[in-house]
Amino acid sequence: MTLAELSRSGRSPQLPLHIELADAAGPATLGVQQLLRVLPGQRYVGVAEWRGRKVLAKLLVGDKAARAFHRELDGARLLAGQGVLPTPLLLADGLREGEGGWLLFEYLDNAQSLGDAWRAVEGQPLLSVGQQALLGEALELIARLHGQGLWQADLHLDNLLRHDGQLQVVDGGGVHGETPGQPLSRNKVLENLGVFFGQLPASLDAYIEELLVHYLLVNGEHALPVEALLKEIGKVRRWRLRDYLRKIGRDCSLFSARRGASVLRVVRRQDESRLAPLLADPDAAIAGGQSLKQGGTSTVALVEQAGRQLVVKRYNIKGFAHWLKRFWRPSRAWHSWREGNRLDFLGIATPKPLALLELRTLWLRRRAYLITEYAAGEDIIARFKPCLDAPAAAASPPEAELQALDLLFAALLRERISHGDFKGSNLLWQNGRWTLIDLDAMQQHQSAQRFARAYARDRARFLRNWPADSRLFKLLDERLPQVPGTCPE
Repeated sequence: MTLAELSRSGRSPQLPLHIELADAAGPATLGVQQLLRVLPGQRYVGVAEWRGRKVLAKLLVGDKAARAFHRELDGARLLAGQGVLPTPLLLADGLREGEGGWLLFEYLDNAQSLGDAWRAVEGQPLLSVGQQALLGEALELIARLHGQGLWQADLHLDNLLRHDGQLQVVDGGGVHGETPGQPLSRNKVLENLGVFFGQLPASLDAYIEELLVHYLLVNGEHALPVEALLKEIGKVRRWRLRDYLRKIGRDCSLFSARRGASVLRVVRRQDESRLAPLLADPDAAIAGGQSLKQGGTSTVALVEQAGRQLVVKRYNIKGFAHWLKRFWRPSRAWHSWREGNRLDFLGIATPKPLALLELRTLWLRRRAYLITEYAAGEDIIARFKPCLDAPAAAASPPEAELQALDLLFAALLRERISHGDFKGSNLLWQNGRWTLIDLDAMQQHQSAQRFARAYARDRARFLRNWPADSRLFKLLDERLPQVPGTCPE
C-alpha cells in the first residue's frame, strides 16, 4: 500500500497495513499492526514494525499532509533539542511530495498515560493523596517545559506518558517555542496552564493555589495570580464545551451520524455495532421491554440489549395539531441528547446518552427516540422517606448524601444550568452521586438574570417534594444555596 492509497482507505483500513517507506538506509516496509488514532484521510497513528523494531508510526496524508508533517517534525526537534525534556526518540521521518509524510518514534512498551492514571483516581475525594501526587507530577514536568521556553498547545494528561518511572512529553505537533532555552513569558505560562487546568474537573478549582506550588518549586520565574489563571481556565472550558457540542450531531471520531430527508441518526461510535439492531426497530424494542412510562407525549421502556440494560424513550406525536407545533423545530429527543451530552461533558451525573433517532418525511420531523444507559438508583423521595417517618430528632439524611446534594447544586449554579422539572423522581442516588434524569426542559443560561429566575423555580420545585412544615424541608431549605434576590431570606 502507498500513502496515497491510505488516504482513500477511510476510517477503518484493513489491518495489517504494509506501506513502503524509505530512510537514509534505503527503502523498507512499515507493518502497521494496530491503529490508535484515525482522522480519516488525514492522519493515521498506530503501532508498527520497522526494520525489526517496534515503533509508533504517525502517517500524515491528504492535502494538508506537508504542513502537518513539518509541524510534527519541528515540535519533535524542539523537544529533543533542549536535551533535558524526556520524549520518545524520533527514529525516521520523511515526506513524499503529493502523497504524505511519516514520523516513526521509539515505542514505549508498558507506558501509561497520565490520563489513564487519572481515570483510576478521579472518583476519590477531591484532591486526595493519589490525585495530588499525579497532578503534582504533571505540573512539575510542565514547569520544566516552560522553563525551556516551550509549551504544548494541546496540553492534557493523555499527552504525558509514564514510562519506567519517568514522565515523557508526546505529540510534538502541539509543541511550540517562544525563545527556546529561555523561560516562557508570563502570559504564555498562564495561557498554557489554563489549557491544562481547563480539562480537569471544575470542582478542583478551589485547590488550584495549592496545586500551583508543585509548578512554582520547579519554575518560579513568574508570579502567577490565581484570579488571572481562573480567567484563562474559564475561556478554555467555554471553548471546549462549544467545540464538543458541535460534534454531537456530525460524523467524527466520537459519533457516527447519518442525516437525510427521512432520518437523523447519531450514535456513539464505540456503541454503533451493538446498538444497530435496536436502532433498526426501536418500536419492537419498546414493545418487548419493561414499560417505565406510558404517556401521550412520550413512552419509556427498559430494554436489555447484549446483556446491557438501556432506556429507550420515544417522543410521540399525538395528532396533526401536535405535529404542526413540532415538525419545524428541533425535537425533544434532540434537546435531551444535547443536554445529556452537556452534563456528561461537565462531569454532572446523568445516564450517558448513547444514540438519537429522528424519523422524518422530506426533512419534516415525526417521531423521535433517545437511547441512554439505565440508572438503577433510588429516587430522592424514596431515599429520604425514612427521615420523614423517623422521630423529629433523627429526621436527617446521611451526611454523605447531603454533601453530594451540595456538590450537585454547586455545579448547577457554577454552570448556570436549570433542570426545569426538579421533582424528586428525576433525581436518583447511584454510585455515591445524585444523578439527573428527564432532561427535556434543561437549559444552560447565558443571562445571569434569567438563570437566577430559573434556578429559583428549580429550588422551589425541589423543596415541594416534602411537606413545608417537616424538619427535612427546613433542613434542605437552610442548606441549599440561594441566588440573591430570588429566595426569601
